[in-house]
Amino acid sequence: MSVLLIGFAVLLFLIVFVRMPIAFAMGLVGFFGFAVMMGLSWDNLDSYRWVGVLSMASNRVVSTVQNYSLSVIPLFILMGNLVMRSGLSHELYQASNAFLGHRKGGLAMATVVACGGFSAISGSSLATSATMSRVAMPPMRKYGYNDSLAAATIAAGGSLGILIPPSVILVVYGLLTETSIRELFAAGFLPGLLGVALYLAAVRYVVWRNPAAGPAGEKTSWKERFQALRGVIGVLGLFVLVMGGIYLGVFTPTEAAGIGAGGAFVIALLRKSLTWSSLFDTLSDTARTSVMLFAVVIGALIFSDFVNRAGLPDMLLGFVTSLDVAPIVVILAIMGIYLLLGMVFESLSMMLLTIPIFYPVVASLGFDLVWFGIVVVIAIEISLITPPVGMNVFVLSAVIRDIKTGTIFKGVTPFWFADIIRLLLVLFVAQIALFLPELLYR
Repeated sequence: MSVLLIGFAVLLFLIVFVRMPIAFAMGLVGFFGFAVMMGLSWDNLDSYRWVGVLSMASNRVVSTVQNYSLSVIPLFILMGNLVMRSGLSHELYQASNAFLGHRKGGLAMATVVACGGFSAISGSSLATSATMSRVAMPPMRKYGYNDSLAAATIAAGGSLGILIPPSVILVVYGLLTETSIRELFAAGFLPGLLGVALYLAAVRYVVWRNPAAGPAGEKTSWKERFQALRGVIGVLGLFVLVMGGIYLGVFTPTEAAGIGAGGAFVIALLRKSLTWSSLFDTLSDTARTSVMLFAVVIGALIFSDFVNRAGLPDMLLGFVTSLDVAPIVVILAIMGIYLLLGMVFESLSMMLLTIPIFYPVVASLGFDLVWFGIVVVIAIEISLITPPVGMNVFVLSAVIRDIKTGTIFKGVTPFWFADIIRLLLVLFVAQIALFLPELLYR
């Protein structure tokens, strides 16, 4: 137990104070922690038992790199990058605005819908927030929207990117817990739509309390609305093809990712949005992001080996059993931990630190790991707009420099409560997440 506590202390020190990348911090602590658990020290560096530790780490590296399922990550990232290059964000916003912009708070509602659509393709919350801030902020300011509501809508809408499939963070969760990725994608769809609906309700609440915060925009004719829809038909068709193929069992997630990347490339070519320079930048960015995620997954798996060797999941399960409380109380306690960690850690770091510890306990209590994955991702979404870290908020403040982070944090409060409502609904009505997986695959 003392080795485990020291390991966590060293890990937090490396991440918080040394600012070491989490992939290397988790890998180092996991490697040397595993070595200590095997009785190795600096005094016996020539011991043959070091071979076992080195073998554990090298096997994690090799097996992860050679894991066919992991190819879904660079392919979905490439698909998102190509779609972003094609200028889809502008057309998604125009289509949403054509139907909603004439209402009070309509431009903010259009931003939420556009964020949901864009995140369904990009799979990244930070990319969605950064992109939509450039698209949606100017028109909202033009019509006199309150900066707090406008920026908060983008920050909250951007958080949908890690839940609405295809989501890279769901892929990472599936790999860490050996859970079906296609079931996770199916499970994330309805909670993602629920998130969009609750965010729209949050906008309505804000403009009900203060009508001046979100004045109505210009009303468009049905002809203009259908013209706006024409601009997004190609990408919507690609999304239906990719996700429909996964849901119906026509493609595996990896095959669907390949089809999605190929389709996004064709769309970008047809839109004439690619040059040799932009194509090189797109491929380079995809490679950098993929390598970063691979490194993080490898570090997390090595750290997981150390945690399991130290017996932490068994200790936690024994502790939970001794409390003699209902299993749902344990889940509520875990969600409380996530909400607290969200004030300090960013989303991926939080998942990688906690999933190796929590998921064996949750599985032992009889909960569905697909459902738990969705619950965890919703909790992590909340952390993206939770002070004092709130990564989406800081991305926005970096892009829109004349709005203070405090103004954005104040504006996201209704959206934060909407997320809490969604979390509680999925916690206590598990079928919201499990209906599609059970209908399609079980």
